[in-house]
Amino acid sequence: MRILTQGAIAAGMLALTACGGTTQTPAENAADNVEAMTENQADYLEGVAGNTSNDLVADTLENQADAVREAGENRADAIEANAQPPADVNGM
Repeated sequence: MRILTQGAIAAGMLALTACGGTTQTPAENAADNVEAMTENQADYLEGVAGNTSNDLVADTLENQADAVREAGENRADAIEANAQPPADVNGM
Protein backbone atom coordinates (compact mmCIF):
# COMPACT_ATOMS: atom_id res chain seq x y z
CA MET A 1 0.00 0.00 0.00
CA ARG A 2 2.85 2.39 0.77
CA ILE A 3 4.20 2.05 -2.79
CA LEU A 4 0.72 2.69 -4.19
CA THR A 5 0.39 5.82 -2.06
CA GLN A 6 3.78 7.11 -3.12
CA GLY A 7 2.92 6.46 -6.76
CA ALA A 8 -0.31 8.40 -6.41
CA ILE A 9 1.52 11.27 -4.74
CA ALA A 10 4.17 11.30 -7.48
CA ALA A 11 1.48 11.37 -10.17
CA GLY A 12 -0.25 14.25 -8.41
CA MET A 13 2.98 16.19 -8.14
CA LEU A 14 3.68 15.70 -11.85
CA ALA A 15 0.20 16.91 -12.70
CA LEU A 16 0.65 19.98 -10.53
CA THR A 17 3.98 20.89 -12.07
CA ALA A 18 2.60 20.42 -15.58
CA CYS A 19 -0.19 22.93 -15.06
CA GLY A 20 1.67 25.47 -12.92
CA GLY A 21 0.99 29.08 -13.88
CA THR A 22 3.50 31.88 -14.21
CA THR A 23 1.62 34.27 -11.93
CA GLN A 24 2.71 32.56 -8.72
CA THR A 25 6.05 32.81 -7.03
CA PRO A 26 8.12 29.65 -6.56
CA ALA A 27 7.26 29.72 -2.85
CA GLU A 28 3.55 29.87 -3.62
CA ASN A 29 3.92 26.96 -6.04
CA ALA A 30 5.82 24.96 -3.43
CA ALA A 31 3.21 25.77 -0.78
CA ASP A 32 0.40 24.71 -3.13
CA ASN A 33 2.23 21.46 -3.90
CA VAL A 34 2.69 20.71 -0.20
CA GLU A 35 -0.99 21.31 0.47
CA ALA A 36 -2.06 19.18 -2.48
CA MET A 37 0.26 16.34 -1.47
CA THR A 38 -0.92 16.29 2.11
CA GLU A 39 -4.53 16.56 0.99
CA ASN A 40 -4.03 13.46 -1.16
CA GLN A 41 -2.45 11.63 1.77
CA ALA A 42 -5.34 12.60 4.04
CA ASP A 43 -7.88 11.50 1.42
CA TYR A 44 -6.11 8.16 1.17
CA LEU A 45 -6.22 7.71 4.95
CA GLU A 46 -9.92 8.53 4.98
CA GLY A 47 -10.49 6.01 2.21
CA VAL A 48 -8.74 3.32 4.20
CA ALA A 49 -10.77 4.31 7.26
CA GLY A 50 -13.95 3.92 5.27
CA ASN A 51 -12.95 0.42 4.20
CA THR A 52 -12.20 -0.96 7.64
CA SER A 53 -14.74 -2.71 9.81
CA ASN A 54 -12.94 -1.82 13.04
CA ASP A 55 -14.37 1.41 14.46
CA LEU A 56 -11.31 2.13 16.60
CA VAL A 57 -8.98 1.81 13.61
CA ALA A 58 -11.32 3.96 11.50
CA ASP A 59 -11.37 6.70 14.15
CA THR A 60 -7.60 6.57 14.45
CA LEU A 61 -7.17 6.88 10.69
CA GLU A 62 -9.64 9.77 10.53
CA ASN A 63 -7.71 11.57 13.28
CA GLN A 64 -4.47 10.89 11.44
CA ALA A 65 -5.98 12.31 8.24
CA ASP A 66 -6.95 15.48 10.11
CA ALA A 67 -3.43 15.76 11.52
CA VAL A 68 -1.88 15.31 8.06
CA ARG A 69 -4.10 18.06 6.64
CA GLU A 70 -3.25 20.42 9.48
CA ALA A 71 0.47 19.71 9.16
CA GLY A 72 0.28 20.37 5.41
CA GLU A 73 -1.44 23.68 5.93
CA ASN A 74 1.09 24.70 8.57
CA ARG A 75 4.01 23.70 6.35
CA ALA A 76 2.57 25.61 3.38
CA ASP A 77 2.08 28.69 5.54
CA ALA A 78 5.68 28.43 6.76
CA ILE A 79 6.97 28.13 3.19
CA GLU A 80 5.12 31.26 2.14
CA ALA A 81 6.11 33.18 5.28
CA ASN A 82 9.80 32.38 4.82
CA ALA A 83 9.89 33.21 1.10
CA GLN A 84 12.35 35.85 0.04
CA PRO A 85 10.87 38.77 -1.90
CA PRO A 86 11.72 38.64 -5.60
CA ALA A 87 14.79 40.59 -6.67
CA ASP A 88 14.11 43.78 -8.58
CA VAL A 89 15.17 43.20 -12.16
CA ASN A 90 15.95 46.86 -12.80
CA GLY A 91 17.94 47.28 -9.59
CA MET A 92 15.65 50.02 -8.32
